[in-house]
Amino acid sequence: MLRAAAGAGRRVLREGDILIRYGGDELLAVLPGASRADAAAPAQGRARAAPRIGSMYVVIMAGGGGTRLRPLSTPARPKPFLPLLPTGETLLERTIARLRGPELDLTDSDISVVASAAYAPLVREQAPGIEVVVEPEGRNTAAAIALATLAVARDEDEVMVVLPADHRIAPALEGVFRSVLRTAADALATGRFGVESPLVTLGIQPTHPSTEYGYLVPRVEAGEDVAGLRAYPLAAFREKPGPADAAALLASPGVAWNAGMFLWRRRAIRAALERHAPDILRGVADGLAAGDLAATYPRIPSLSIDYAVMEPAGVAGEVVMAGLDVGWSDIGTWPALLEVLGAAGVEGGVVEAGTSVDVAGADLLVERGPRGLTVRGATGTITVQEPIAHLRGARDARPLVQALLARCAAAEADA
Repeated sequence: MLRAAAGAGRRVLREGDILIRYGGDELLAVLPGASRADAAAPAQGRARAAPRIGSMYVVIMAGGGGTRLRPLSTPARPKPFLPLLPTGETLLERTIARLRGPELDLTDSDISVVASAAYAPLVREQAPGIEVVVEPEGRNTAAAIALATLAVARDEDEVMVVLPADHRIAPALEGVFRSVLRTAADALATGRFGVESPLVTLGIQPTHPSTEYGYLVPRVEAGEDVAGLRAYPLAAFREKPGPADAAALLASPGVAWNAGMFLWRRRAIRAALERHAPDILRGVADGLAAGDLAATYPRIPSLSIDYAVMEPAGVAGEVVMAGLDVGWSDIGTWPALLEVLGAAGVEGGVVEAGTSVDVAGADLLVERGPRGLTVRGATGTITVQEPIAHLRGARDARPLVQALLARCAAAEADA
């Protein structure tokens, strides 16, 4: 019996286990009791033991540049790893904490985080005891999900929940969110609407005609109430619409914003990848089988899971959807961030370098310079030399902004 270091924890290895590594000593994953043929040909599957009732596990996708939150967010510390929340938590920390509740009955061993090598140290720092599945580099969500599907060793019939690391759910509704995940795992991902193992996407019930999100369009006539959750076969994905189309979509029953939250049996997503994105699945599988993911990963197509799998699967009638009302925000803009912090109604956002902007007395500017992150007021027309945040009408929220910058500066100083 051997022991292998895996981040902050240690894992017992037994004969027949495969260690998947890249770049020398970095432990990517362990495939317990697998053969090398299994790792090389994952689409064939392995002998399956019956999973326990309600068995599920969660894969959290941690990455992204967070460019709409500059200069707060940087390539070295993007949005998921910043202490943005009023509690001082990062979005990644809260995403993991939100999963802990009686509705799901998960342990740390049921949660994994997929992150590129650049962010693996941040994940280990903020999520001690959680398995980190390391990508040599970011190749978009289809490759990350393919990697998690192959590298996180679970039974083929267990339900895999995929969640972004950088979304917020209203604290008072986190229990509702967990209940929805449980219902979707037990009653949708295990078979619904005549599909034996559908791919399930959970969207957000829209509150306004947003042009910032894609939309999920249901087959309304086929909808069913499932343990209090209204679910539908998916009719179509719609890309980010213009204002007129967004207003029309808002008025359509059952439509939801696409939030990048998914549930599916492990074997179902592997089969879907094999059907709709075989080059992505094979590129990951070959790298794992060779024990050198870094050699193959840069050649894997960089595609979103929506484009690579979910859209063609939807056309094939393989996707089920439901919409949630849980106080969701992707905190993708400065106004959205300030609203979460308690300052609603602020407008504005990032101003790119070389751009001129008119600043009023009620506005605030967030800048990053030799003294780090700062906030100030100004009036008149200014031309910026580096990206800044221009927050229109935010003067009364200055204490909130100052506290936010202090938290983020302290996190950077501790790095």
